[in-house]
Amino acid sequence: MTATPVYHGDCRKIIPTLKPESIDVVYLDPPFFTQKQHSLKSRDNSTEYSFQDTWASLDEYRDCMREVLHESHRVLKREGSIFLHCDTTASHHLRLLLDEVFGAEYFQSEIIWSYKRWSNNKKGLLSAHQTILFYSKTADFLFNTLYGEYSPTTNIDQILQSRSRNEHGKAAYKRDVEGNVVLADAKKGVPLSDVWHIPFLNPKARERVGYPTQKPIALMERILAIASNEGATVLDPFCGSGSMLVAAQLNNRASIGIDIAQEAVRLSEQRLEIPIKSRSAVLEDGTASFFVKSPIERRILEAFDAVPVERNNGIDGFLKMYIDESPIAIRIQKPHETLDEAAQRLLGATQARHCKYLILVRTMTENSALFATDTIARSRDNLLIVDSFDVVVQNWTQQKTLQINQ
Repeated sequence: MTATPVYHGDCRKIIPTLKPESIDVVYLDPPFFTQKQHSLKSRDNSTEYSFQDTWASLDEYRDCMREVLHESHRVLKREGSIFLHCDTTASHHLRLLLDEVFGAEYFQSEIIWSYKRWSNNKKGLLSAHQTILFYSKTADFLFNTLYGEYSPTTNIDQILQSRSRNEHGKAAYKRDVEGNVVLADAKKGVPLSDVWHIPFLNPKARERVGYPTQKPIALMERILAIASNEGATVLDPFCGSGSMLVAAQLNNRASIGIDIAQEAVRLSEQRLEIPIKSRSAVLEDGTASFFVKSPIERRILEAFDAVPVERNNGIDGFLKMYIDESPIAIRIQKPHETLDEAAQRLLGATQARHCKYLILVRTMTENSALFATDTIARSRDNLLIVDSFDVVVQNWTQQKTLQINQ
């Protein structure tokens, strides 16, 4: 992927220099018409970042945004989409502007970014969401469907049975001419809805850089996942701290950033130098940590009745029991990590902690040459290697499929 250009200046002057229909996704996180100056200091208090969100009138604000939207429409490809981030202050005005420039018929979704926040002294309901207006340029826009888990209220028939419309136009379970149940295709889960529960960056999050209104990488990655493929180009005309640019680089997309504040441009360029440092995995309670466990890793540790370790690159947890007055450390093999590499990281992390017995959970199958050698892992008599349930299931289903096809 080529270097990401970050331009200093007014986006209304810079976007016109871009070629028509050259951008796959435009993401706008503009001033929200708060009529305030926003400022915040970096974690070490060495730098203060600020920007003005003050306007002479609402008309001036709308004229500015109209100009940006017209240029955004010009540079978008036919299959491209635009995502405009806003809050309750001016979302209704921006929705009308998008209808005017892109056409109401190309409105796709009003995405609600929902998050938990610490309480304040405000009288009334605590604000805990922002809005992302999603429009396409044409009806032929690119869209990748993402899937999540089923609701706890979903019954088994909804998962297994195919459905169709009956003579009354209502959804009903499908049956063949003999009255037998028609099974549905293999299930992928529930398609992503327009309410996204992604935690707000708390003050101690590894990802936070001290820029006011900074957005989480996870939110940016969700937008890129549904509206683009690898190799796409993303434009962020109000790039601020550069979260969208970092997300693009981490996910093999090209990007172009613009900001009128020189310190924002410098900050974006700094984060792009080592983008992986900007990514914080997030927990549902809103806390963030670089070495946080994934949902499947948590399920594995729960099966072991183990205590998770969040901030270690070699150990994922400990059993609650000891052997010979020594803790028993667990590591879960990571994607694209050989069993030997996982064992070496586990051994390295446990040497100083006097762990006599270790457990390594294999999560990758041995079908690839990448995982063919594991001499270090299997030569240790104090190291127990076990397969996680997903590996066992994968091996079993592959064997059954081969038997059927023979």
